[in-house]
Order: sequence, then structure tokens, then C-alpha cells
Amino acid sequence: MILYLNGAFVGLLILANIVAVKLFSIGSFVILPAAVIIYIFTYPIIDVIVEVYGKKHAQRTVRAGLITQVFALVFISAAIALPSAPVFSGQQSFETILGGSFRVIIASLISYFVSVNLDVLVFNNLKRRHGQKKLWLRNNASTMLSQLVDTAIFIGIAFYGIVPTPVLGIMIVTQYTFKFFAAIATTPLVYLMVHLIRKREVEGAAENGALVIK
Repeated sequence: MILYLNGAFVGLLILANIVAVKLFSIGSFVILPAAVIIYIFTYPIIDVIVEVYGKKHAQRTVRAGLITQVFALVFISAAIALPSAPVFSGQQSFETILGGSFRVIIASLISYFVSVNLDVLVFNNLKRRHGQKKLWLRNNASTMLSQLVDTAIFIGIAFYGIVPTPVLGIMIVTQYTFKFFAAIATTPLVYLMVHLIRKREVEGAAENGALVIK
């Protein structure tokens, strides 16, 4: 199951980077990048990995996510730089959607690496204290703290000096508010995933034991 979790985590990261250019609004004041509706599911996955497989497996997944994002950016840049065929008229749109600015890309990579590693650290420390009890606590505490750090670092690096400081504060508060409630909403998903994985591993162990007996 760890391979499926790793694949889903990395896949969602790449997909989030692709759709990040789209902005959507909630009401009249909250404007969010479309990436948040994908990115919020990466934290439950990494929490499940820490819960079931441990801190080291989660840290490997985080590193794999970073390396994959860097490779994706390299290949996307190469694809953009390739000369367009005469029949291809969408080069500008292609660059707009996939290119992004260097500053935003750096902000995304730094905020990702810091916040997800923080999530792993906080979750693991709480797990060592509570064992398998209070999964809801370590899931929400680690995600809410790391999401705050992620939002502050990304917006700070990507937009400082571009928009007024008060606007930066509003952007951080509105985006974090969305992520805060999303963390609560995805808690049942964490419980479900942990339950299914542990059940599958118990069944797998029983099957292997039966084969050995035979």
C-alpha cells in the first residue's frame, strides 16, 4: 500500500502545480488558487503514511515529492523552449498555463519542503506520546500548523513587494481559513484510510501465514 500512497501523493503535487494558475472565488472577498482543492489532500496522505508506516517512510515520500517537482519543472521548461510547429498556435497559452514565474515556483518548493516536513515531525511526536489513540488530534494539529507555515511562506516569498503588506495579511488569513476547515473536513478520510490499510495488512499477514502452514 505504501507504493500507492506515494504515487497518489506525488501525483497530486504535480497536478496541483499545473492547475495553480486558475483562481476561483468564494463569495466576494476570498480568492484562492485552484491548487488548494488538490493540495489539501496531500496532508492526509502524508499523515496516514506516518501513522501506519512511520516517520522515515514519510520523509522519503516528502523527498520524492520534492525531487519529482523539480524534474517536472525542468521538463516543462524544456517543452516550453522547444520550437513550435507551424500548425501549433497555442504557444502563448501553453506558456501561461505551465510556465509560471520563477519566484512563484521557488516559493512553492520552499513552502512545500518546510511545511510538509514540519507536518511529519509534529505528527510523529504526537504519535509517540499518544500511541494509536487521538489520531484526530495529531492529524489536525500537525496539518493546521504546517498549513499555516506553508501559506505564510508561500505568500510571503511569492508576493512580498508586489502587493501591499496589509493585502498580504488578508491573503494569508483567507487562504489559511479555507485550509483550516478543510483539515477538519478531511479527518474522517484519514481514519478511513488508516482503517483500510491496517485491515488489508492484517489480511495479508494472515494469508501469508496460511501459505507457510500449507
